[in-house]
Amino acid sequence: MSSYSVRVYGDPVLKQIAREVDEVDGSLVRLVDDMVETMYGSEGAGLAAPQVGVQKRLFVYDVGEGPEAVINPTIVESEGEWYHDEGCLSIPGLRLGIVRPDRVHLRGYDLDGEEITIEADEFLGRVFQHEVDHLDGVLMIERLEDDMRKQALRVLRDRALGMDTSAMEAKLVSAGSEQEV
Repeated sequence: MSSYSVRVYGDPVLKQIAREVDEVDGSLVRLVDDMVETMYGSEGAGLAAPQVGVQKRLFVYDVGEGPEAVINPTIVESEGEWYHDEGCLSIPGLRLGIVRPDRVHLRGYDLDGEEITIEADEFLGRVFQHEVDHLDGVLMIERLEDDMRKQALRVLRDRALGMDTSAMEAKLVSAGSEQEV
């Protein structure tokens, strides 16, 4: 059972910029443990604190090598370009093709308060960018080109009204897939 509920699209907390973490203490370690449990319970690869309603600048992730936490992360460099389908625990069931830099250099702190620096590409780099976006109040929908964003927003609006959106979602995914390089 997850420790937290993941906040979903429409929740105003997802649009707010998270505050820097000033101190690594026992309560922060418990928060990270609970976030990891929530991430696993939701079958995600990453989870930012705002997604569980906590306005702290930190995220957790696991891309197959065990859970990690990054506190006060900053992407200091990025290069290249990679188109890939991306999902979000806060926008369940919607995968969107998004272009992001292929390689990033991330700086932050670990749970011991030690500075860390990580060079990441492809999927791990995408996870870092996606989670840092959450800390900046940016959702993946905002990374889409205008036409695709309008279609995705239409799907989300119609879902909220209880309408069947499967045909629109299929069209949205196939439109995005045509752009894959």
